[in-house]
Parts: sequence; C-alpha cells; structure tokens
Amino acid sequence: MTGPLEWFKEVKEKYVHPSKLKQIGVLGMNQRNISYISRYNPRHLYPLVDDKLKTKEIALDAGVKVPDLLGTVSTQHSVNKLIEVLPPESGFCIKPANGSGGKGILVVTRQDESGYRKSNGQYATIGDLERHVSNILAGLFSLGGKPDVAIIEDLIHFDDCFSGYSFEGVPDTRVIVFKGFPVMAMMRLSTRDSNGKANLHQGAVGVGLDIGDGHALRAVQFDRPILLHPDTGVNLMSLQIPQWDDLLNLAVSCYEMSGLGYLGTDIVLDRFQGPMLLELNARPGLTIQIANGRGLLPRLQHIENLGKKQRMKPADRVAYAREHFSAR
Repeated sequence: MTGPLEWFKEVKEKYVHPSKLKQIGVLGMNQRNISYISRYNPRHLYPLVDDKLKTKEIALDAGVKVPDLLGTVSTQHSVNKLIEVLPPESGFCIKPANGSGGKGILVVTRQDESGYRKSNGQYATIGDLERHVSNILAGLFSLGGKPDVAIIEDLIHFDDCFSGYSFEGVPDTRVIVFKGFPVMAMMRLSTRDSNGKANLHQGAVGVGLDIGDGHALRAVQFDRPILLHPDTGVNLMSLQIPQWDDLLNLAVSCYEMSGLGYLGTDIVLDRFQGPMLLELNARPGLTIQIANGRGLLPRLQHIENLGKKQRMKPADRVAYAREHFSAR
C-alpha cells in the first residue's frame, strides 16, 4: 500500500493529468458535485444544514448534543439590547446563522475589567460586539449576502487532551459521512495564521485521522505536509482522539437526522459533555484527501457497491467502516 507521503508526491507529480489523479482515487470537484452532492443530497434539504439555527433544531429533536443556545438577534433595532443576551461572566460565541467557511464567528473566552477577551487574546468592547452583530444582520458573512440572524451560543469547554495541538482556538473534527457510513476524517487545528479559527484555507492545520481508531496519519498546512504544529511545536503525529467510537456514532446519526446522503459533520469534544455537533455541511470540501494522503473515491465506491448490505443499523455502519477503512 502506498504511504501518505508517497501518495502526496505522486499527486504532485501527476497533478496535470486528471486521469492519473482518478487512478489513485482522488475525488475531484466536478465529480463530487455531480456524482455525489447532486445525486445524494436533495436540494430541498439544504436549508436544514445551511441555516445553523435549523440544524440546531433538528439536532435537538433527534437527541444529538449541540452547544447550548443563549439567544439570537434578528433585527437591527435589537442590537442595542445585545448585552441582555450575553452571559454576565462566562465566555460565549457569536456566529451568523447562514455563514460559511468560519466567516463571522467571534469567540469570547472570558470577561474581565478590560472588556471581552477574544480567542486571539485581543479585547473587544460591547460596542465592538454590537457592530459585529449588526454586520451579521446585514449579511456581511452570509451566503449570497442575504440578511442574516446572529446566534449566541455557550462557549465550548476546551478538553485538556488537546493542549498544545491548537493555537488560541478549539479544534474540531470533520467526518465525511456517505450513505450513513463514516468514510474519512480529519481534525482541524487553529494556528496564528488562521487567527484562532479552524479553517484550512486561512492557515489552520489539517490532521488526517484513521477511521479505525482516530490516531493521526499525517498533517498539512496550506496543503503542505508538516510534522510539528507551527506555533506550539507539538508533534502532530502523537494526536489520538478520545471517545472515538462515540464521535463516529454521533457523525453517523446525522445521516438519518438530515436526510443527506453525502455530508460533512463538524464535531467538537467538550470537556464535560463529550462529542458535540457544531454544524453540518452539504458541500464538504475536498482538502480532507490531502490531510489523509488518500483519495475519497475508492471508499465512496466501496459503499455504493454494498447494495442491500447498506441497510445496517448506525452502530453497525460505524463498525463496518472502522474495519474496512482503517489504515492499519
């Protein structure tokens, strides 16, 4: 079997030949859009995942754990009452209901005499927060620039097991779920370049994870392999995700919950509540293949070829994926 580093070199050498990329299992954007997103994701279900408020509603109905909702702001004349929605002492997160790519998310880790301390260490005033919420309502961060709603959520409590793996931000795990099977996963770790956000395009680190047991396979930043976290110096290959079976079972439950056949599930590990669903994505990106050093296509085709065997219970689908897609 070709190792991750050899796979990456092969991709670099042959990137000008799409047919060669297909031979080594790389799923391209056009094929993803036509063969998987359009085919398995009914368009009328998109609002359930594009709108984070609706996602939270269906998750709560399905018994899926999500961060607590503290409140919402939906009109400009309500912005000056924001302070009434914010918790008086603890941290919180403000995000657009229809944002994408991590845009518009503002995390406050604590409050003190200097104001609201953001995840990047800088301080904000209540006026700064009000302006941010006003920009959210105006659609500055929403899909298509449409008017939006600001969501205020309880702060996720960073699990100490990830100390040093992320810089000024809570890491999350992206699991691609296809027809109810977890087929590929990675953890996204914030960096100084990504301004404390777990967004790979902004400079976060992506760590490919073994579906079998959740250990690190390889790590990349800006699509280039790395070994150490660029800010903390921690060896990323020592990363091992705890409660891995629980995390995969939560990801798989989103298949029945959403009705989407091909989706990305973003999950955080809370110190007190364990795995929690952060959001869903009906159009998950393809950089997860670079983080894993493996193509998605063989795994997707494997599931498609199961036929009637696809009709398994969620826990059985998790066990099947862990057995057949493990790198060990």
